[in-house]
Amino acid sequence: KSFAESMKNSANNLFNLLENLLEWARMKRGLIPFYPKVLQTNTLLNNAVQPLIDLAKNKLQTIEICSTNISLIADEHMMYSVIRNIVSNAIKFTPENGKITLTAYRTLGNIEIQISDNGIGMNPEISENLFRIDKQANRIGTNGEASSGLGLVLCKEFIDKHNGKIWVESIVNKGTTFYISIPN
Repeated sequence: KSFAESMKNSANNLFNLLENLLEWARMKRGLIPFYPKVLQTNTLLNNAVQPLIDLAKNKLQTIEICSTNISLIADEHMMYSVIRNIVSNAIKFTPENGKITLTAYRTLGNIEIQISDNGIGMNPEISENLFRIDKQANRIGTNGEASSGLGLVLCKEFIDKHNGKIWVESIVNKGTTFYISIPN
């Protein structure tokens, strides 16, 4: 059973890596269409997180969405990809019984989405290089999960396509918060 579980995790990690590589290559070649439309933040956050619920449950983690319903103009596929990637990382780098919180709110001229966890956090060197393809920012999750670092590079590309911003704040052993800001 342990060996089968390990094989399943390896296959999932390889699949995610290949998926991110393909998405990134398609983005660089201009093959990913960009179709912004009006989205509702509650629907966006709930639908993006839904495929990850079982992963969180396996680590006894809770995912909480604290958002008033706000209209956002964005590409649905790209935003799902960004949110799923960040939440997947939060699950990976948060120990058992951890908590992941997603919040959406309006600021002056922008809609911001905040994804926070109480995981292992990052030192400044790691967080400064997260969105760079030329720097290695991968590490092992709290249950030995693999990470390539490519998913966050793709997230930045997608947010840049929206003329938005993405950044991170993190404290080692306290947690991490990713911020996504999209012009409204």
